[in-house]
Amino acid sequence: MKKILIWGAGKTAKELISLNINAVIIGIVETYKRNDEFMGVPVFGSDELPTDFDYILIASIHTIEIYQRIQKLKINIDKTIFWKFCPFYDPRTNIKEIREVLGDGSFQYYCNEYKLIDESSFHRDKELYRLMNTRPNFQIDEKYLWPIIGDKYKSAGTVSNYFWQDLWAAKLIYQRKPQVHYDIGSRLDGFIAHLLSYGVSVKMIDIRSFPTVIDGLETILDDAMTLHQFEDNSIDSLSALCSLEHFGLGRYGDPINPEACFVCFEAIKRKLKIGGHVYLSLPVGRERVEFNAHRVFYVQTIIDSFSELKLVEFAYTAEGKLEMEEDFHKYDEDIHDGEYRYGLFHFVK
Repeated sequence: MKKILIWGAGKTAKELISLNINAVIIGIVETYKRNDEFMGVPVFGSDELPTDFDYILIASIHTIEIYQRIQKLKINIDKTIFWKFCPFYDPRTNIKEIREVLGDGSFQYYCNEYKLIDESSFHRDKELYRLMNTRPNFQIDEKYLWPIIGDKYKSAGTVSNYFWQDLWAAKLIYQRKPQVHYDIGSRLDGFIAHLLSYGVSVKMIDIRSFPTVIDGLETILDDAMTLHQFEDNSIDSLSALCSLEHFGLGRYGDPINPEACFVCFEAIKRKLKIGGHVYLSLPVGRERVEFNAHRVFYVQTIIDSFSELKLVEFAYTAEGKLEMEEDFHKYDEDIHDGEYRYGLFHFVK
């Protein structure tokens, strides 16, 4: 079996390893080493690679940055396999060995990334179907082909951090049964759908246009930074799940304003009535702005920003799990590798 290094120590690497690649993993590579081991395998910095490997398998979404790093370190590009799409990489180089190293499951993912239909199992499966089919109306007609090559080894669904944050907040709100719930920019097809299915009336404000009219949902197309649409001390129940961290960065057409999210924090406190509840989800870890995607906060920053309110419940959602934690500093040094952690905050005024 080939000996490989896996470049990446995050969600993508875990996904790849779970597909049982057909090679011996002798080490994990981090661009800038932060850990000593990952999933029981030793970790190397990109500038201290062992020499006894056959391939480096890139298992990260940051493919352009890694490609540039490989060029800088003068690593033989023919000995690399970019499992996620990289625009500078030729996926057909050494394709037979790549198929052997990856094994059938992860090779199908690879083919999907680079639209390699002919190299995938598609034609093999098509011919097997033709041999087995006896129904004239369901014979394969080439003009109706619709190749799907990325689903063959996928699990039955995804339980993500968004799944847990939406469920966490929706359950808490349903238990209170507010007459009207207000929301700032949360997911229509997750959290808001949960509330509507519970029969909760929702008023939602977002700077982006809404796709359609939905029973039980009143939409307000506007900037939510100051919540000028509502009177002070008027809101009993309000949420903002993975939305406030984007304010003021221009990503969604909003004006550039480095203080925008903090201005909104103050507005939320003004608009809540005494006894009103607010439910927040925000990326947490080592504090920074990743322009123009979002900000990442220390948990303590959010708690301090809402110090006039009482923190009723706190949790993390991380790596597809809900963590009911009281350690506000657990992820203070986390800088992730495509795997964000979210802090879930339930405050009452």
